Amino acid sequence: MIPLLKDKSYSFAVEIVRLVQYLQQEKKEYVLSKQILKSGTSIGALIHEAVFAQSDSDYLNKLAVSLKEANETSYWLSLLKDTHYLEDISYESISVDCNELIALLVSIVKSMKQSLNR
Repeated sequence: MIPLLKDKSYSFAVEIVRLVQYLQQEKKEYVLSKQILKSGTSIGALIHEAVFAQSDSDYLNKLAVSLKEANETSYWLSLLKDTHYLEDISYESISVDCNELIALLVSIVKSMKQSLNR
């Protein structure tokens, strides 16, 4: 499942970078855009790091932190929508992708925790 997760997280990071470019160039918004840039691109970076984890627990930890970053990104997306920096249609599109990453990460983290506790 990790190749799918790597591909989805990378594509999501590209979406986030484009969103930040829009926010900074068109909306002149710099504070929230930096926050979402950090959390939104960290998801994939942590997943890529997990591939070379030193142990199963290190792998699990990196994916768990990636899940936290995805959850934080979801928060920033909602805030951008509710403050009208992001239109509803744009929010829906990127939010669906974020929620897919969250669902995949939750599934993997839960499975790994169960297998490590056996």
